[in-house]
Amino acid sequence: MNSLDSFARKKLKPLIEQGLKRDILVTERLQTGQVIRDGQQLISFCCNDYLNFTHHPKVCQAAKNAIDQYGVGSGASRLITGNHPLIRALEQRLAKIKDSEDACIFSSGYMTNIGIIPTLIGAQDIIFMDELSHACLRAGSSLTGATVVTYRHNDMDHLCELLNQLRKNHQNALIITDGVFSMDGDLAPLDQLAVLARTNDCWLMSDDAHGLGVIGNGKGSRYMFDPLPDIPLQMGTLSKAIGSFGGYICASKPVIELIKTRARSLIYTTALPPASVAAALAALDIIENDHDYCRRPLENAKTFAQLLGLPEPHSPIVPIIIGDSERTMKFAAILAAQGFLVTGIRPPTVAKGTARLRFTFSARHQQDNIIALTAALKQHGIV
Repeated sequence: MNSLDSFARKKLKPLIEQGLKRDILVTERLQTGQVIRDGQQLISFCCNDYLNFTHHPKVCQAAKNAIDQYGVGSGASRLITGNHPLIRALEQRLAKIKDSEDACIFSSGYMTNIGIIPTLIGAQDIIFMDELSHACLRAGSSLTGATVVTYRHNDMDHLCELLNQLRKNHQNALIITDGVFSMDGDLAPLDQLAVLARTNDCWLMSDDAHGLGVIGNGKGSRYMFDPLPDIPLQMGTLSKAIGSFGGYICASKPVIELIKTRARSLIYTTALPPASVAAALAALDIIENDHDYCRRPLENAKTFAQLLGLPEPHSPIVPIIIGDSERTMKFAAILAAQGFLVTGIRPPTVAKGTARLRFTFSARHQQDNIIALTAALKQHGIV
């Protein structure tokens, strides 16, 4: 055994013993919202394709048309081959939806955050981050060299305390939060965060990956508040409810121009393929014009919670905390045997002792699917 294999085996051993080794299983997603895994057809309750746009006829046709006209790839970085007309059209559409001056498209949500944050924040600055913020927000922050402090989840008193102690010692300050938290499904108090940001001369950035398309009449988490909070940096993805792939940032024109000039994950990465961009544009057409359809995922999540006596959810994400990783994966296997695909979420994705079953609801889920799922959960003592 060479030293590299020895290193890998040594690192894997404790993960296997703790039930934390990950296995990626071949899974075919179907137009019905179901999947096939190991020859078994399952109803999926773990996908982020909330509006089932990955199989929507209009979205798929838009992607096919783009391939016919523009080909399958984009050729190079946008700064090398130029700005594809579909990309610019998508940026303008996103800016309009988010009520911002401009937008910039990246090749994924993760690459968006590792590009934006180091472009705006440096070693002399400070970042205040919700402790449950997504891993890519943490990754982007780690590249800045700035002081990074976390505040307790959605705890505005704790954030205010940290701001009073630390803000004055740094040149620029950024407050970072998810709009909808991906593992818990709850909303950030964006209205309060906007006030704290303004009064302490901080820039507020929200990651709305799980908000766009499904809450706030499809416009996202900011639009759950009245009046609208001021969020100068609105980031999100095209790979969840939009059903395509990519990431974006909506901001003022000067900020977008700076990002396009200096964000390394934009400059040194091949642009999104035309089909992905065309699919996103088609998805946004539906989101803007069919609010009833966009409400279905959250309505299904509310039905699920009501049947189980859980608190009313604010997004299509509903977790059931199990605690122990081994028990969590055992319950996931039990549900799979009964025809339900529900992925167990374990550390380090969530904190130690908070392993969970994470249920996500889509527009295609039927009432009888949800009723059968809740019956299975009760039958096996999961809730």
